[in-house]
Amino acid sequence: MAILTACTDSSDTNKPAPQSPKIKGEVHLAPDSPKKAYVKIARVSLTQHPLLEPLTGKITYNESLTSRVSSPVAGRVITAPISLGTQVKAGSTLLELDSPDVAAAEADYAKAQAAITLASKNFNRQKELYEGKAVSQKQLEQAQDDFNAARSEVERAQDRMKNLHISAGQSNGQFALRSPISGVVIERNVNPGIEVRPDREAPLFVVSDTKKLTLLMAVFEVNLSKIKLGQKLSVSVPAYPNELFPATVQYIGQVLDEKTRTVQVRCDLPNTNDRLLPGMYATITVESDPDDKAIMIPLTAVFTEGDADYVFIALDENHYQQRPVEIGLRLKDKAVITQGLQPNEQLVTDGALTLRAEEEVETESDKP
Repeated sequence: MAILTACTDSSDTNKPAPQSPKIKGEVHLAPDSPKKAYVKIARVSLTQHPLLEPLTGKITYNESLTSRVSSPVAGRVITAPISLGTQVKAGSTLLELDSPDVAAAEADYAKAQAAITLASKNFNRQKELYEGKAVSQKQLEQAQDDFNAARSEVERAQDRMKNLHISAGQSNGQFALRSPISGVVIERNVNPGIEVRPDREAPLFVVSDTKKLTLLMAVFEVNLSKIKLGQKLSVSVPAYPNELFPATVQYIGQVLDEKTRTVQVRCDLPNTNDRLLPGMYATITVESDPDDKAIMIPLTAVFTEGDADYVFIALDENHYQQRPVEIGLRLKDKAVITQGLQPNEQLVTDGALTLRAEEEVETESDKP
């Protein structure tokens, strides 16, 4: 009896602990399993999501705030032109010229002033003589015509002076080239002492407001319906890889490039801190509307079997469930989920393949 009792106690002691019932697609890890170190979990939530894959673009000057300044008169530069990078206001002097054209305009104005003075005196004299019956009406009318012609010549000379922004009292033959807008001198193609002409091919200066730039991007026609005027974009550049800059769609081209099947889109790009530079290449993310949210997960959470994509959900600390999902947009490191996940669920973001391998082991151990 003692021997039988001892055998019975020994067999009871060696009996394995009861295990959780195994369900297809679910994995149980022991609380002390070393595999748990490779499993990371995050809570699922709704967020704004990209509408399409990131686009490429180029930053340029805002043409509406850029002026290419040339001289309207011929002349020789007599002062040091303003330096590159100088902040100027509308009306600031960029350089001064000694100009024969300006001297001729000043001479024409002085000549017109002298002519109208003489014509006025003659007209007044003829008027007095006509009232005294000393001259004929024809002579009076001729004097009036001469006065009107002289007045027209003065107005023409004044308009010429105004167009050149020359004061009526100026008589030194010099011309001040001024900036038509406020901004920064971003290009200069003139040096002291050179001769300039109005038909010069390259502008003497380029002035632009670099606080407001333009972002150009080419959108394929299949994605054109996802771009709208006023839409907000996120922009990144290689110089600042961890930063995003806001942009707004300002113009959508009305012509399709038949070779590339793309449409050019212009966006307003604020540059308050002058960190962005024209010529930089950019990566653009087209975000959904603020109220159009979806679930985005890292691609490390997804694994593929056959034609389907799967993830693992943590049901509790040691219990995981495999679940099929549908991906609406697959990006470089993230995926937009359209079906299969709900907010606040616990998603296995790392270690999905470890759990999948454990599931296969459990399945094999169940086979007779």
